[in-house]
Amino acid sequence: MPNIIGADGGPPSVVQFSGTPYFTPSNKAGVALDEDNSHIPTIFRPLQIRDVTLKNRIMVAPMCMYSAESNPLSPFIGALTDYHLAHLGHLALKGVGLIIIEATAVQENGRISPNDSGLWQDGVHSEQFKGLQRLVDFVHSQGAKIAIQLAHAGRKASTMAPWVAKQQGKRSLRADESAGGWPSNVVGPSGGDEQIWTEGDGFWPPRELSTSEVEDLIKAFAKSAALAVKAGVDIIEIHGAHGYLIGEFLSPVTNQRKDRFGGSFENRTRIIQEIASSVRSVIPAGMPLFLRISATEWLEHVQSESWDLPSSVKLAKLLPSLGIDFLDVSSGGNSQYQNIEMHNNYQVDLAGEIRREIRVEGQKTLVGAVGLITKPERARDIVQGAENEKILVESMLSGPQPMADAILMGRQFLREPDWVFNAATALGVKVTLPLQIGRAFSM
Repeated sequence: MPNIIGADGGPPSVVQFSGTPYFTPSNKAGVALDEDNSHIPTIFRPLQIRDVTLKNRIMVAPMCMYSAESNPLSPFIGALTDYHLAHLGHLALKGVGLIIIEATAVQENGRISPNDSGLWQDGVHSEQFKGLQRLVDFVHSQGAKIAIQLAHAGRKASTMAPWVAKQQGKRSLRADESAGGWPSNVVGPSGGDEQIWTEGDGFWPPRELSTSEVEDLIKAFAKSAALAVKAGVDIIEIHGAHGYLIGEFLSPVTNQRKDRFGGSFENRTRIIQEIASSVRSVIPAGMPLFLRISATEWLEHVQSESWDLPSSVKLAKLLPSLGIDFLDVSSGGNSQYQNIEMHNNYQVDLAGEIRREIRVEGQKTLVGAVGLITKPERARDIVQGAENEKILVESMLSGPQPMADAILMGRQFLREPDWVFNAATALGVKVTLPLQIGRAFSM
């Protein structure tokens, strides 16, 4: 073996998967190297969450790739593939602090499409587990941390990949049994034709989950979380946004249940409380737990009752008691009547308001901002000072506050995989580079 030193000064790692050995130097790309620590902007400073330390505050948001096996008879159904290894592994090589794996279904009928990833199979010998572990190991070899977003699509399930719909001139296209879909087993907190996600023929009418099925769903989140821990994942994220099943439970628009999971705010949010408790019980005490929500459905001007920003603030104040450490703030996705007030800061402002409200309460829950973040200077400004602020009511009156503790980007990384290195150059920060390709960059 060549005498090569890893990026951390230690020996390089040798990784072996599926009987095929290959050599990769251990990299820690994206770590700030400035001698004068005071000049390092917050975005390139470490972020510690429980026992996990991220080397910077730049996160890859979960992005569905619709690239897993769809055949329900195949052992590889829902398993991450070489595509996912190339897609996310490349971003790990390019210096991000955290990668969040795309929405991963905890039950087979919880996928958005037949080609979505999943983690419902039993045991560490399943293809779903092995595909996840392989990706985790490679991401770790490149010095990044990795999270998995556990999800259930609810009434928005059993649809075709978006480009398949686009080829037929539609925004969405139902996946029937011939395409690996499950039209008779699309579920929601409430059911019937009136609960179809949107107008037209792109989605199936859901059936209402029984109380016992909701309880099984909660157990399924815990089962998937336990498997993710065994695979080496650093962080778990619960997906409660974008009109998928948990978000459907939160909203009075889509939740007309009469049991303990419907009606009042306390009942509608019970599913998050019980899923968080169930997941916390099977993951290490030092493992961070994230939650993604839609801060608003953008229905305030459409109907009298909906999930809105005050609802999200109220929920955010409960998170410390649920063992949730980080709130990933997105918006929309639960009604075709949403009226999004689109501008560059439309979601960052939501994150900032939630963060301000919980800091006034003296709470330290971390907040992530996502949406239309593309420029390094803007990303810098969103989080600047977050590591130094005092959690005091008085500090809220002393001037501009950070809008978030970290930023998440999705599509921008698809357009610009080198974003971290480009941002470092733009912001005047020296960072470590991956050994294999560092000669292509000048810092």
